[in-house]
Amino acid sequence: MRKRPDPVLLELFEAAGRNVQRAAALLRDLLAEFPDDRGLAEEIHACEHEGDRISHEILSRLAERGARRSHMDAADVHALAHALDDVVDFAEEAADQLGRYGVEAPMAQAEEIAGVLVTASGEVAASLGELRNGMHLGPRLVEIHRLENEADQIVRGAVAQLFAQGIDPMIVIRWKDIFESLESSVDACETVANVLEGISLKRRS
Repeated sequence: MRKRPDPVLLELFEAAGRNVQRAAALLRDLLAEFPDDRGLAEEIHACEHEGDRISHEILSRLAERGARRSHMDAADVHALAHALDDVVDFAEEAADQLGRYGVEAPMAQAEEIAGVLVTASGEVAASLGELRNGMHLGPRLVEIHRLENEADQIVRGAVAQLFAQGIDPMIVIRWKDIFESLESSVDACETVANVLEGISLKRRS
């Protein structure tokens, strides 16, 4: 007999999806307005704390009910919660690096990657809704994979440009770190997609 979905767990994952969207949107706005961030970096930091809280609640819910009573494998719940947390963690790291490294103005490619992250996070949030609605994920997963490839290409081009311009090596290192954090946030969206794809396949088998 197929196990019934846990409405509390579903709501927690949907809350995590909304938090991912919010963090991505705030990061995009931060890069667009930096260095005049209007407290956006602090709001992103608050999203990181909220992500930790939601992740803890997800794992506590799983422990409370036990894997046998959940409609999702414990390993999938852990992997999904961790990947969602990573999206926000890396977004917060990029925001922190902007201030910590004394960046005076963002590079256009950073804003472009943040835009990709906003789109990917929207697909992630919508995909999480499918945990409740039947797992019709195909087009969304394809789009997340496409967006990850797009972000990867932007990062490669941006890093190549940094080295080609012959600017201060310390500036190169700092921006390379920021680009890697941005890319890691998009990569985490793809990890979410991979976990959801695995869950979908299990449900169909």
